[in-house]
Amino acid sequence: MFDPSSVFASGIFSGPHRNFNGLMSGMGQEDGSSSISSSPLHLFSLMSLSPGIGSPYPWLREMASEERGLYLIQLLVACANHVAAGSIENANIGLEQINRFSSPDGDTMQRIAAYFTEALGNRMLKGWPGLYKAINSTRITSAADEILTKRLFFDLCPFLRLSYLITNQAILEAMEGEKMVHIIDLCSSEPAQWINLLQSLSARPEGPPHLRITGIHQEKEVLEQMALRLNEEAEKLDIPFQFNPIVTRLDNLELGQLRYKSGEALAISSVLQLHTLLAFDDETVKKTQSPTSNRILLNSHTLGDFLKKDVTNPFSPSPDSTSSSPSLTNSGKIMSFLNALWNLSPKLMVVTEQESNHNGFTLMDRALEALIFYAALFDCLESTVSRTSIERQKVEKMLFGEEIKNIIACEGLERMVRHEKLEKWIPRFELAGFGRVPLSYNGMMVATRLLQNFGYDGYKIKNENGVLVICWYNQPLFTISAWKFGRYS
Repeated sequence: MFDPSSVFASGIFSGPHRNFNGLMSGMGQEDGSSSISSSPLHLFSLMSLSPGIGSPYPWLREMASEERGLYLIQLLVACANHVAAGSIENANIGLEQINRFSSPDGDTMQRIAAYFTEALGNRMLKGWPGLYKAINSTRITSAADEILTKRLFFDLCPFLRLSYLITNQAILEAMEGEKMVHIIDLCSSEPAQWINLLQSLSARPEGPPHLRITGIHQEKEVLEQMALRLNEEAEKLDIPFQFNPIVTRLDNLELGQLRYKSGEALAISSVLQLHTLLAFDDETVKKTQSPTSNRILLNSHTLGDFLKKDVTNPFSPSPDSTSSSPSLTNSGKIMSFLNALWNLSPKLMVVTEQESNHNGFTLMDRALEALIFYAALFDCLESTVSRTSIERQKVEKMLFGEEIKNIIACEGLERMVRHEKLEKWIPRFELAGFGRVPLSYNGMMVATRLLQNFGYDGYKIKNENGVLVICWYNQPLFTISAWKFGRYS
């Protein structure tokens, strides 16, 4: 049985972000060592968390925010463990306790707890499909709601702005001197990114190229708005421009629709998209993570070897990374997709992904990783946006909350939110034939200026061997990496 107190003793929640760090004050040093015994909060780590024993602890209502937050974390970890073990009665009691202190409009930990309990409750309900469907039968999330939520996320947090700026800078540098440029946008929903690029291309000393952007999105209306905005901007700037819309989900994309022409310098932009294809490799993931297959992988030069090595510096290239088992390189949706992109001979591919492992085999693996990752995201909003903000509540509920629910409550093809760290993406890109392109100092400086100009305190950008890592204080949240057709020589 998982011991929740070990989470605190190990220091994994001694996070660097503002409120979450304050909540864990005195529990974890920056070097990861524990000082829990010297904290007045250490009693919580020693409390029995067996939900079937004890009382509702009414005195907790009067606790300070930090103390209540610590107790909520313990309850969440214990409850997730009960759900994972199938102990429904204990899990139910745990959820009842958590609900006394959680709130979607409270402080950071109260808000996180509200969405984690909803996710755990949904997972429990899925044991009774009829009941689950009945309760969720009227829950409708429209495409318009999803688009609005992503726009609010763009406005309230700098992550997408940073990704777009860094991606555009890399494209500008790679396409210097090119007369015909084709960009494939794997999720074309935000005109601001390409309006910025059009403006930068118009200022080139040699003049702008002929630019074609292929935009992929499952909603026709989104692509129509993209085309309208971008065509207006291109006409204003007198740039020869064409927008090629493809209405489809990424997993249904046929590469023949991309209309790539010989002589075009091709760039591919993927912002928080590739992980959605991992759901289609679910059975392969399960097989590679079984004890038997792990023993086979670890005894040979395989993809598994690469994923296990050099944990302290995941951004370092590996001379062995091109070796893998044929079954892993030649099968699976994600590898087929990357191989197909490689066959287009792109001059550049820029990839932004979440830097967290929410694709673990067990529920507890995913729950703990998600708690750390989303605590930082909720804390970002806490630092800049009022607790009563409707926009903040929409982002937390319709974006963060839905992602947490998918990570915790869903399995198989239904679990689309499968974020993985760059250390697992590197071998996939290299096995598909891509070579790393270090992102430039200029890209980092452009992004740093944006943070300074908008007063985004607490955000940091680190350069790790040519990969840019966006952090909330010292907690990595997103990575931006660049790749090209062909390997390093």
